[in-house]
Amino acid sequence: MRRGSRVVNWLRYLLELPAAAAAYTAGKFKAFQYSRELLQHAAPPVLSVGAGYRLLEGLKQAERKNRIGTPRDWQPEERELLNHIIGETRRHNRNNVTRTEAYRTVYFHSPELHWSLLAHLVSRNGGWNMTDLKGEWLPRLLKEPQRKELFHFLERCNALIFGDAYPQLLLYQWSRREGRSLFHLLPGLGVSSFMGPVWSQFLREGDSALLSVALIINEQHFIEGRVVQNPAYKPAVHSLITELQSILQLNGVVFPYGVGTSDGKSGSGLQLAGLIIEKFRDISERIEFGKRLYAMLFGIPAVLHGARCFAAAVRHTGSRADYAPSLFQKNMPPRIPPVEKLAGGKLKKDAPLLYSPELRDAWDDVELKPPEPGDWFHSGETLAAYFDSLPMPSHFEMSNEYGMILDKLELAALTKGSV
Repeated sequence: MRRGSRVVNWLRYLLELPAAAAAYTAGKFKAFQYSRELLQHAAPPVLSVGAGYRLLEGLKQAERKNRIGTPRDWQPEERELLNHIIGETRRHNRNNVTRTEAYRTVYFHSPELHWSLLAHLVSRNGGWNMTDLKGEWLPRLLKEPQRKELFHFLERCNALIFGDAYPQLLLYQWSRREGRSLFHLLPGLGVSSFMGPVWSQFLREGDSALLSVALIINEQHFIEGRVVQNPAYKPAVHSLITELQSILQLNGVVFPYGVGTSDGKSGSGLQLAGLIIEKFRDISERIEFGKRLYAMLFGIPAVLHGARCFAAAVRHTGSRADYAPSLFQKNMPPRIPPVEKLAGGKLKKDAPLLYSPELRDAWDDVELKPPEPGDWFHSGETLAAYFDSLPMPSHFEMSNEYGMILDKLELAALTKGSV
């Protein structure tokens, strides 16, 4: 795009600022009101003080076992089961689409595993972020090497979490099937010693909230040293995320939960619930963010019902057309000069749909490298505060916010115009 066109875009943007700001403020107020309305019907998941105390006692025993070593006297059939689970995990860990589908299958087979639905929806967001890098706007904002770096960062996080968590979910299902605990096999799957007491207690007590928080803690610690603080990813990727997070919204997660209403309460069109994390590189912030997402998903009946229906009905492809087909298309449109298509987060009259490819059309599968060895868990006392409460976010309706994000992204792409 020529410099003159960029100047025109900025001038038009400045002239439209008062009206846009007014519309944004009004939409923000409506979203806040609707969040409050939904909160009136909330039934937040609760962390039991007694269950938390019992878990911390179990973790102290796990610490002592770590110091003396863990025996691995497994029977031949147990080794066979471990090989089966490892094979199933490898089969489903091909790419973001196969992982996301595997989480969904686990949840609808074992709905007490709340974390599986949370992981399914968060993994969908990971896939959308991946395909955005080849979609309508980001190829104009980021050069190809930058986009590849971001993709590999997202892919590694997604793959490592799945490779660690999915075997645990399968081992739980096998334990239920056989009517006995098989969690003494967790070391054979490379799972942290932190999770042994967690799963054993869940099998006895069925506390879905406690298990979900423990899995959030475990998976964030699992990727902390392997990806987030890994020098191989840290310099380039983190600078990009810091610089562009306000535009790319890689630090946000949304759950589609409805197609809107005609009464004006939440606006028309798509309904999205979600949150934005401010400090991705802070592990405590990521854990608390995951807890708030979980509380929102399983504490707001309308969000849970809508997100469950969406997950059950819509197969994940990685394209944002999965949840917003009135905004996005999966097929690449003909190459034309970039034009302004949006007004207030909605398509202008006669404007073509925005391009959002499926994952299979955007990125090839990546060869899965084994995770770096080591157990992050050393002391349960340092984790006790995470089990104190499950805070419910006060504002989570993001339909209006999402429209503003799209407008900002389009403006940035049209202004910069780099290919």
